[in-house]
Amino acid sequence: MGARMYPEIEPYDHGMLDVGDGHHVYWEVCGNPDGKPAVVLHGGPGSGCNTNMRRYFDPEAYRVVLFDQRGCGRSTPHAGAPVVDLSANTTDHLIADMELLRTELDIDRWLVFAASWGSVLGLTYAVRHPERVSAMVHAGVGIGLREEIDLLSRGLGAMFPEAFARFTSVVADPDGDLPTEYLELLLDPDPAVHLKAADEWCAWENAMLPLTPANARFDPPEYRLAFARMVCHYWSHSCWLPDGYVLSNASRLAGIPGVIVQGELDLGNLVGSPWRLAHAWPDAELVMIRDTAHGGSADMSAARVAATDRFR
Repeated sequence: MGARMYPEIEPYDHGMLDVGDGHHVYWEVCGNPDGKPAVVLHGGPGSGCNTNMRRYFDPEAYRVVLFDQRGCGRSTPHAGAPVVDLSANTTDHLIADMELLRTELDIDRWLVFAASWGSVLGLTYAVRHPERVSAMVHAGVGIGLREEIDLLSRGLGAMFPEAFARFTSVVADPDGDLPTEYLELLLDPDPAVHLKAADEWCAWENAMLPLTPANARFDPPEYRLAFARMVCHYWSHSCWLPDGYVLSNASRLAGIPGVIVQGELDLGNLVGSPWRLAHAWPDAELVMIRDTAHGGSADMSAARVAATDRFR
């Protein structure tokens, strides 16, 4: 595949945005100050942005906005603190944060670039604010279905039986709702309890990523705790979305061009999310990448760059 990622660049502006509820969201802008605006939505929930995400865009053509969603990355308060309040961290809060940041940066419309959980957030944002979205590029797509949550928290257990047995061994009710079971442990004030739960949740996350090396991002204990808390917080509440919300409202995406880049070996495909989205979204193109799982590949990165090049 032809297109390669662009060289590393540094932000030309950054800051902390007071979004209310005691939260401050880290943001940065890189590329061309007069370029086409784009916003990057990271996965997780709770993974935060990284420097590699800047490299999917032609820096001469794009004004690229990255931000760490509430509770993670450089945003404060951090969900990896020993005791944390997650009550003001929901999908509605994150969409409001996006609109506040867009207004703060004086942007009328922007391209939404997202992956995994970021796709759930980006698609929901586009359904609610289609007039603010110029185009979209999604990868490793999630669409906020309860089927997706059930698949990743329990349905893949038969595929990875040893890892799943370890994953369920720490909860009180292995047959219960596992994100809810884990969230109770992750919010326990005792570090011995919440750190152990974070370790086991992240070990299960790694087990579900075939063709992908163990993720070094999970090395810092504070990161593991924040990530596990945020995922379980959102999943235990079905991402605060009615089931099928994006698909049932996909007609609102009409007129927004987009590309869905999906690995053929992404286990999320087992519930058909990328095909269902491509069928429901009138102006989307689905690009399938061989020999690629949810963790991505060089060919997937190249396809994402080709998509942003198309829309620049």
